[in-house]
Amino acid sequence: MAEEKRKTVIELQNVKRYFQVGSETVKALRGVSFKIYEGEFVTIQGTSGSGKSTLLNQLGCLDTPTSGEYFLDGVAVRTMSKTERAHLRNNKIGFVFQNYNLLAKTTAVENVELPLMYNNKYNAAQRREAAVKALQAVGLGDRLDHKSNQMSGGQMQRVAIARALVNDPAVLLADEATGNLDTRTSFEMLVLFQELYRQGHTIIFVTHNPEIAEYSSRNINLRDGKIREDTINTNIKSAAEALAALPKPQDD
Repeated sequence: MAEEKRKTVIELQNVKRYFQVGSETVKALRGVSFKIYEGEFVTIQGTSGSGKSTLLNQLGCLDTPTSGEYFLDGVAVRTMSKTERAHLRNNKIGFVFQNYNLLAKTTAVENVELPLMYNNKYNAAQRREAAVKALQAVGLGDRLDHKSNQMSGGQMQRVAIARALVNDPAVLLADEATGNLDTRTSFEMLVLFQELYRQGHTIIFVTHNPEIAEYSSRNINLRDGKIREDTINTNIKSAAEALAALPKPQDD
């Protein structure tokens, strides 16, 4: 499909983000431009200090550029008020964090319902129905009433992914989403992300781990606040195959 025909979900035009630290100006982003199209699975990679976290905050509408423009699903973000940005963020972005950000003594269903509390299109019954559907989609249909402290790290991350999906966002934004997980569980998460990609979800996965780029459809590499590489992956590895090839866990 020609890129012009595909819907642009995210567009950055020469985005710069400078911070004043004492008398020094820190140039975290030095003119970043790219488009992300609907249905792409993009990794954004870079070492510490590359501008990756600053870029994540721009993409997540948590911060605005010093200069340049950011369009999310066709909406210009830079000139928005904080309230307008919060509304856009709740409607358009599903966040998945490294540390899950779940409420501890709350059930899986209740955690997933949370983003819908701010959506007046849903009543209580509809919220529960949407949350159950999202949990079933990530393979947790049998864990609906388990609390966070009764789950493994992998299960908690599945709840977090379900919560990110429940609002049917324009983009799924994952920040080091396998960072706290062991190798086997990390690959289980990558299997799930690849399934979501096949279903047509737009995914941005921010990571310092270069291996993850082998499982996505495109990789943007940052260094010193600039894009060093932006490449399409023509040979996407199968996370399911990688998972199957791992040694079986040994009982202690």
